[in-house]
Amino acid sequence: MVEILFHYADRALKKCPDQGKIQVMEQHFQDMVPVIVDYCLLLERKDLLFSQMYDKLSENSVAKGVFLECLEPYILSDKLVGMTPQVMKDLIVHFQDKKLMENVEALIVHMDITSLDIQQVVLMCWENRLYDAMIYVYNRGMNEFISPMEKLFRVIAPPLNAGRTLTDEQVVMGNKLLVYISCCLAGRAYPLGDIPEDLVPLVKNQVFEFLIRLHSAEASPEEEIYPYVRTLLHFDTREFLNVLALTFEDFKNDKQAVEYQQRIVDILLKVMVENSDFTPSQVGCLFTFLARQLAKPDNTLFVNRTLFDQVLEFLCSPDDDSRHSERQQVLLELLQAGGIVQFEESRLIRMAEKAEFYQICEFMYEREHQYDKIIDCYLRDPLREEEVFNYIHNILSIPGHSAEEKQSVWQKAMDHIEELVSLRPCKAAELVATHFSEQIETVIKKLQNQVLLFKFLRSLLDPREGIHVNQELLQMSPCVTEQFIELLCQFSPSQVIETLQVLECYRLEETIQITQKYQLHEVTAYLLEKKGDIHGAFLIMLKRLQSKLQEITHQDEKTKEEFSLKDVEDTMVETIALCQRNSHNLNQQQREDPVYGKGKLGEIQGLILGMLDTFNYEQTLLETTTSLLNQDLHWSLCNLRASVTRGLNPKQDYCSICLQQYKRRQEMADEIIVFSCGHLYHSFCLQNKECTIETEGQTRWTCYKCSSSNKAGKLSENSSEVKKGKTAPSQAASEPVLDPQQIQAFDQLCHLYRGSSRFPHLPGSCRIPSDP
Repeated sequence: MVEILFHYADRALKKCPDQGKIQVMEQHFQDMVPVIVDYCLLLERKDLLFSQMYDKLSENSVAKGVFLECLEPYILSDKLVGMTPQVMKDLIVHFQDKKLMENVEALIVHMDITSLDIQQVVLMCWENRLYDAMIYVYNRGMNEFISPMEKLFRVIAPPLNAGRTLTDEQVVMGNKLLVYISCCLAGRAYPLGDIPEDLVPLVKNQVFEFLIRLHSAEASPEEEIYPYVRTLLHFDTREFLNVLALTFEDFKNDKQAVEYQQRIVDILLKVMVENSDFTPSQVGCLFTFLARQLAKPDNTLFVNRTLFDQVLEFLCSPDDDSRHSERQQVLLELLQAGGIVQFEESRLIRMAEKAEFYQICEFMYEREHQYDKIIDCYLRDPLREEEVFNYIHNILSIPGHSAEEKQSVWQKAMDHIEELVSLRPCKAAELVATHFSEQIETVIKKLQNQVLLFKFLRSLLDPREGIHVNQELLQMSPCVTEQFIELLCQFSPSQVIETLQVLECYRLEETIQITQKYQLHEVTAYLLEKKGDIHGAFLIMLKRLQSKLQEITHQDEKTKEEFSLKDVEDTMVETIALCQRNSHNLNQQQREDPVYGKGKLGEIQGLILGMLDTFNYEQTLLETTTSLLNQDLHWSLCNLRASVTRGLNPKQDYCSICLQQYKRRQEMADEIIVFSCGHLYHSFCLQNKECTIETEGQTRWTCYKCSSSNKAGKLSENSSEVKKGKTAPSQAASEPVLDPQQIQAFDQLCHLYRGSSRFPHLPGSCRIPSDP
């Protein structure tokens, strides 16, 4: 098999195209070289692969490059770990020359790099920002775990300490540093695998000792204490504390680790509490982390309670209005994490109220089941005030709350009913209607502000406001609805009618009195019409129309055009609509307009004159139209009469079928048919040719010769009755001839005027009795 592989390698080199593009050569070796690598690894002959085969393929630079690239998938899948130093070096150089540095990093962390030049590889990784590979080389090549951290700290610490924003590359380095520290403290290798078990305790101690160093190795005189902890806290406080929290989970049975734990906590407190460089959120993260650790049942940490008091004062400082939401959220997380046991609750509530931390107050009141006080927290919090409705609804609806608790919540809501209505009238009305529909009148009495009462009643009673309450279930007397109508007349008179159309449960008489009180005449007319008093409604609209007309006479032309005329028109339209809606409900006597029965002639003079003018105009129009129609009919009939009185002139004196002269045929008396085309036939001959059509008792004849020749435009179908007597006078060939459509139109005209048909006199055909 080895001999076959050698022959195959020789063949691959000999069959390589000597000339052509480099892509052609690469494709040739990509088809051949992978087979050699596959079989060498299957035969477990790495010695053959990396010695003789590699030397043979290295004779061609293209083949060498393809060979090195073929090794990548085997290395990444950990099927190929050990390689000769020369091949490993050539592999890294090859990928580096092709600018595939990400591939180089992925390969390095899967290789046994003990045989490489460590310093050269580290330098190459650092220059090309291959931080994962650099850490791997330090850890695996030299069992060195601290040097990578020092190199990364030297890059990210200066800008953080100076308060500058990190670049994207520096952020990547900082994140890798946090992950690396987490792996070291957890006994895992970076970026993959595990640290050898015998090295785990040593690595943990080294990392802890490094983090809690008082100063760095190359410290300047201005460097603050604990630079590494300080740098990580500035970089990402929450994630660094999360790393420590995960690490502390493994410290239960390790006395040395427990000492490190207390030491780190003390350093964290010293760095953050005694320094003003950290935000409230960062300080809060620290104490939330501490509260979670202190809340554990097997806790061994000691934290001075005075520090928690200092943090509480720091977060609740009334002199600092900045980051208000952030400071409140931090304190809330601290309390929820178990930190509440570190505070005196009464003092905490006082400070929270003073700092306007209403979410903190809600948290504390809820612990004591003082749900009514939470309503105050919502109403005082501008960011959450509209959530008070859902909170009240939940307390009153969700099982688990006692009757006393629900009653206290409802009483508190009643105490703040004006605030609730002012905040969201619809929500307040829906809340009352859902939970205390029987106490609506009590709520109304509490609403002293008339505007708020109007908004509340409109939300409650007007279905267009959108509250989802069944109006039939509301236990209200009609006086409540009428009170709303009166408020509507005061604050929104233009919407009274459209609101009355959707309202229910109000008395007509009382409502009419309300609208009359506020002189809303249209509304009063609407209610009278609804009551059935059509005459009363009409009188009100008429009176209003008269008042509008009087206004016009006292205004100048401009105002009259812009306002009054439009008002008069609208009022007139409404009055007419009133009459139209109700006219079908009145008898004939009631329909007579009684307004003019006792009036003066001058009041209706304009109307009567207008009607007479209209009559005269329409009469003249009718007479003119009739005259024009009669003249047109006369002209048409004259033309028809002239046409039918003209005679026919036959083209020959013989029958066009039997070819005998009509005067010489002696067999029998026969009629002669003459067509306007000039052809002449015996009626007997024409009948034999089936050229007759019976229609409505009349005989229609068809010219045999014209119809048999199928000449377009010369076919003539004409009707005639038998003429007893002499042949018609001669007729010129150019006389007009009626086509079938004209004949049909004439018949219709005759039927229309109920006269006898003049069709027999048309010049279509003529029948002449033959002379025996």
